[in-house]
Amino acid sequence: MPEERSDFMTFTIVMLVCITIVIGIAGAFWLAISKGYEYKHTVDPHPDDVKEDHKDQQKE
Repeated sequence: MPEERSDFMTFTIVMLVCITIVIGIAGAFWLAISKGYEYKHTVDPHPDDVKEDHKDQQKE
C-alpha cells in the first residue's frame, strides 16, 4: 500500500512541474507578443519616393 501512495505522489509532483512549465512558457509568449504590439514600428521611405520629393522641391 505505501508503494502505491509513493507512485501517486511522484505522478502528482511531475504533473505539477509540467503544468508550471507550460504556464511559464505561455506567459513568456504572451509577454513577447504584447511587447511586440507595443513597439512603435517605422518604415523608411522608398528610394523612388525620395527622388520624386527632390524633383518636386527643385521645381519650386
